[in-house]
Amino acid sequence: MGRLDGKVALISGAARGMGAAEARLFAAEGAKVVLCDLLDAEGKAVADEIGPSALYQPLDVTQEDQWAAAVAATVDAFGPPTVLVNNAGIAESAPLEDMTLESYQRVVNVNQTGVFLGMRAVAPAMKAAGTGSILNISSIDGLVGMNNLMGYVASKWAVRGMTKVAAMELGPFGVRVNSIHPGFIITDLGIPDGVAPAQIHGLLDAHTEHLAPLGRAGQPDEIAKLALFLASDESGYSTGAEFVADGGLTAGYPPPGSQHL
Repeated sequence: MGRLDGKVALISGAARGMGAAEARLFAAEGAKVVLCDLLDAEGKAVADEIGPSALYQPLDVTQEDQWAAAVAATVDAFGPPTVLVNNAGIAESAPLEDMTLESYQRVVNVNQTGVFLGMRAVAPAMKAAGTGSILNISSIDGLVGMNNLMGYVASKWAVRGMTKVAAMELGPFGVRVNSIHPGFIITDLGIPDGVAPAQIHGLLDAHTEHLAPLGRAGQPDEIAKLALFLASDESGYSTGAEFVADGGLTAGYPPPGSQHL
């Protein structure tokens, strides 16, 4: 018997990285999964790999009509969604004086507005069902600041607050809402075109070794396992809370001689 038997999960940003890891694990634990992304080829490949319990649905998280279409596709294929993972996100880096308004708004539109639209889109079905779990992927940058990431940090702090508002409003209907705050995770987010992912992954792992008590960067499946717990009934009394998975990075000041990004 799977830990998510009978659940129907809609996951944004599911074509790769943490979203793909969540989709694979959720399906393995008995859930029906709708993978949503703008990377059609990659998203379809993951859904095909998972099999008949998975469906790929194109989704631009900044568009209201596409969220409505994603929920409708979920209902048609598997029934009303009982789990939502707002996983889609982008990051753009620049010092404060050099960051353009367009860049700032682009990041906020995906990371913050996309989460709002996703929660709003699934809320009626979850309220009607009297059960649901919404997981908003924030970041440790939703708990602390980070140089050169004004838009990203602003959006991830906003996700933390929005999670609490939704938890308060939806709790009386049996719907739980929590935020997950990953540290440095080995994914392809933010890797520039033409740069080998393995090179960036190696630098990230080496950098984290000097900052996090566990001495390494995290893997997507480690976040997926935390998401699995929060999606399941095992976390039935947890809502409006932050769940941190960062190897201890935010536990205290880094060791002497280390440097922040």
